Amino acid sequence: MLYQTMQHTFLGNTIENYCWFAGIILIGIIFLRLLSKLLTFFIFRFLKNYSTGVGYDQLLVLLKKPLNIFILLVTFYFAIQHLDFPVEWNIASSEKFGIRLVIYRSYQIAIVGALTWILLRLTDFLGLVLMHRASMTESKSDDQLVPFVKESIKVILVIFSIFFMLGAVFKLNIASLIAGLGIGGLAIALAAKESLENLLGSFTIFLDKPFVIGDLIRINGIEGTVEKIGFRSTRLRTPEKSYVTVPNKKLVDTELDNLSLRIQRRANFKIGLTYDTKASQLKKIVSQLQTAIENHPHVLPNETRVTLFEFDASSMNITVLYFVDTLEYDVYIKVREEINYIIMEIVEANEASFAYPTRTLIMKK
Repeated sequence: MLYQTMQHTFLGNTIENYCWFAGIILIGIIFLRLLSKLLTFFIFRFLKNYSTGVGYDQLLVLLKKPLNIFILLVTFYFAIQHLDFPVEWNIASSEKFGIRLVIYRSYQIAIVGALTWILLRLTDFLGLVLMHRASMTESKSDDQLVPFVKESIKVILVIFSIFFMLGAVFKLNIASLIAGLGIGGLAIALAAKESLENLLGSFTIFLDKPFVIGDLIRINGIEGTVEKIGFRSTRLRTPEKSYVTVPNKKLVDTELDNLSLRIQRRANFKIGLTYDTKASQLKKIVSQLQTAIENHPHVLPNETRVTLFEFDASSMNITVLYFVDTLEYDVYIKVREEINYIIMEIVEANEASFAYPTRTLIMKK
């Protein structure tokens, strides 16, 4: 009785076939996470000897989504083998253009896409391994090289995947296609002029090394720490913690200030005193400021300049110039704060006052 029920047909397939289809899909979904972890484990076992410093959990995070997609596609392939289109629909075979061919080609594209995604994620894992090894060295050049190599491998994988898809899925002659890219390639190159210039800029940055990852640079009024150097652009983290993307072409064509190569930080500013300050007071203030700033433990000796610089509209301006022996910004602003307090104390001790913009109005009867 059950056997006869299972043999009833609906849309050209028996109930038994539908049960097989649903059962395989259900098993694939139930064991999806387990199969994904097992495949990741076997891949990690294979790469374990070359992945010092990077663990299984990191590989699992990278491969989880692409492996899930790949496993579902394989599950769907085995499940769909138990179903067929109804004969009365008179659907053309997969060799002729029709719904079968569209579904078959779409499935092939999905499989190639999933495999490419897996290879791209494995490239990311390789990047993590290389970055860990680069962090063990003192040189920053390898820190800069690793992202460049990783992005290069990714570009090659995507290009190879596209050509493979055109050849294996759409049955195109790849050799003829490449040979026919003469004029078309020139048109593409002209259209991608900016991208090619940025690519050449990335090679210039890599070879000339005007900066490396971790350097603090300033360009066109933008200041930030270099976090990533890519094919097209360089990413900077600004002091405001925003993320700025600068095209590589601009970095090699424009004046660039590498602030990390400074040997010290400079402080240069003016303080204004009121016009009722006497000359004797000014001389004492200038002399005491010179001595106090030079005696600060973080100020470079023989580099301090304190002078009465100019007579402004509402103040007599004293210029203060000194160099701090640190590149750390937090230390620098702390030293400036300490010296600013010293300036205030010396001005107060000499019974002088800081000036601010004022206007004197003389009225005649």
